Amino acid sequence: MAQIAPAALSSLQSGLRGWVSGATAILFAIFVRYNRETDAALWHGGNHSNADNEFYFRYPSFQDVHAMVFVGFGFLMVFLHRYGFSSVGFTFLLAAFALQWSTLVQGFLHSFHGSHIHVSVESMVSADFCAGALLISFGAVLGKTGPAQLLLMALLEVLLFGTNEFVLLDLLGARDAGGSMTIHTFGAYFGLVVSRVLYRPWLEKSKHRQSSTYHSDLFAMIGTIFLWIFWPSFNSAPTSLGDTQHRTALNTYYSLAASTLSTFALSALVGRDGRLDMVHVQNAALAGGVVVGTSGEMMLTPFGALAAGFLAGTVSTLGYKFLTPILESKFKVQDTCGVHNLHGMPGVLGALLGVLVTALTTHQAYGDGLQAVFPLIAEGQRGATSQAVYQLLGLCVTMAFALVGGSLVGFLLRLPFLDSPPDSQCYEDQMCWEVPGECTDEAQVPLSVEEPDTRA
Repeated sequence: MAQIAPAALSSLQSGLRGWVSGATAILFAIFVRYNRETDAALWHGGNHSNADNEFYFRYPSFQDVHAMVFVGFGFLMVFLHRYGFSSVGFTFLLAAFALQWSTLVQGFLHSFHGSHIHVSVESMVSADFCAGALLISFGAVLGKTGPAQLLLMALLEVLLFGTNEFVLLDLLGARDAGGSMTIHTFGAYFGLVVSRVLYRPWLEKSKHRQSSTYHSDLFAMIGTIFLWIFWPSFNSAPTSLGDTQHRTALNTYYSLAASTLSTFALSALVGRDGRLDMVHVQNAALAGGVVVGTSGEMMLTPFGALAAGFLAGTVSTLGYKFLTPILESKFKVQDTCGVHNLHGMPGVLGALLGVLVTALTTHQAYGDGLQAVFPLIAEGQRGATSQAVYQLLGLCVTMAFALVGGSLVGFLLRLPFLDSPPDSQCYEDQMCWEVPGECTDEAQVPLSVEEPDTRA
């Protein structure tokens, strides 16, 4: 592949970012407006109490989700000891872009009325969810892509995410409040396919740059703790207020606790000399939040949440130990962050769990609350078995969008005018960042004494 001069490359990147920012601003000026609960004239024109505004019910959950996206995902990916600036910085860049672009995409599909998109706190939560899916995909290609490639991936993935979400939630009527399908399964398999298309055989010789250090793993644990603490808010943020939101938070809470215990148990069991692996703790402990993304709002029961979390933590831990090496050696998938283990497999398990719990739905179990969780069943338009079939169809549609869309985007990212970093500069901050002198000096010394990180 022909290399572009650094000056020309910098101009190309700046031009792309400028064009994206300008186009987004123009679209906002033309289409985006406040909704009734945000517009001063519309809100005060009615007989409303300020305490009834949606802001007071949704904003606390939004704050938690926002922290997960920018702090949780960002720091979870700083385990690469020479790529910390890029992990946090590009997370910041991609998420900020996704918030704007997904507001437009999701707005045209879900809240386009009177020739305008009407935004609210709920729009902010939905945009953060889209950013979360994008960052999951980013984890699969972490260290192997440049800023222009990442922005192009974000531009196209947000379009595909919004379309897939519209098909599942609006056309099929599937339920997926916490995003086991729309966020985790889609984001993981989209990123894995992109990683496969961008496969670099020579990276096998640079395992020392893919390793972690004591301090980089400690920083990554900051991301894990933020995600773990706030995940009940993530799954419950878009659900109906009242018992549904309360139940979703409880189910997620217990599932996370169970996945953490199973992660520690399995990590010691499969580890050398019975020792724990920090990679497992950083990632598999979070699988409990992923696995109840679809079923969290349903009558899963506390025991069901514990069982689901324990299974997710077990599958994720075993995936890091045994499946990740096979994916790279046999299928040529270089999954830098192991998103297949944290998001992919638990996401599929979560979708299948949603199918099972939906099929067991009865009017007696939900009572009058059935309308909030399964409105089509409550209205008599579908039976429980029919709704379960649509849930399964939703998983199939999501996989199709992820695999086909990821393949097409991956081939576009291979275009020669994009800033694909050479093999010798993958997993290195120096290509895009001004790095302090002490880090620059360290980067020149091969770290042959360190073992490769088990994520890849």
